[in-house]
Amino acid sequence: MITQTPDKQPRTVVAMDAAVPGGPCGCHAPASAHNAAILPYSGRGHREPVPSAAAITFVSVSVRYAPHLPDAASDITFTVHCGERVALTGPNGAGKSTVLAAAAGLMLPHHGQIRIFGNAVGACHHRTAWVPQRTEVDWKFPVTVREFVMTGRYVHLGWCVGPGADDRELVSYGLWRLGLTSIQQRRIGELSGGQRQRALLARALVQEASIFLLDEPLNALDTQTQGVVHRILAEETAKGGCVLAAHHDLGSLSSCFDRSIQLREGRMDHSPR
Repeated sequence: MITQTPDKQPRTVVAMDAAVPGGPCGCHAPASAHNAAILPYSGRGHREPVPSAAAITFVSVSVRYAPHLPDAASDITFTVHCGERVALTGPNGAGKSTVLAAAAGLMLPHHGQIRIFGNAVGACHHRTAWVPQRTEVDWKFPVTVREFVMTGRYVHLGWCVGPGADDRELVSYGLWRLGLTSIQQRRIGELSGGQRQRALLARALVQEASIFLLDEPLNALDTQTQGVVHRILAEETAKGGCVLAAHHDLGSLSSCFDRSIQLREGRMDHSPR
């Protein structure tokens, strides 16, 4: 457990929440746009948000893991607006992770439509940060905490472009915000569960994202780390970002989220809780 935070915030060359004004959730080229990828990964570019569009829009979305399998999520419709923290709730197998994966572009719907700031998923790719469950990460991979967090900058770099001074400053600031500065040279395989969750969130923050998609971010965490995650997500939504997270603790819904979307057996569940 991390109990100390540096007394002094590291110097930052780039404002963390700076962006070209005018779009929802600041969904424009980031302040560190000098690193704009000449050869972006997967050919992804950047498209301006549609004016007045919600951050996330699902319209009658159905997703399955293979053509011969039944839908893992069926006829899902909802919106998430800038400044909101929204929880996806429901029992195991309800479809929460599937909905998040579809919003992140990791699964393609066979029916319906998903829009991010009014555009297709991936059009504003660097503004959507995916925080998977800790069990989905290979923690044996031989990188340090700092190197792991730096991977959050790769979406801005592209092929054959290394991180610059601004990228390193952003990573230092992200490590500081999550209380990881003192262990930044430790291998990720040596981290506790709480430290791993902090590292995942730090990686999302340095991406300069506006949308945070989190799969069970508070699961099996100590009280201190839960408080850190709550604080960071509240700070990001206060700046105009938004959060969509799978969450199973109904007792903390009202204190952690603005509202919830209830799922059951892959469908919207409108019955009272």
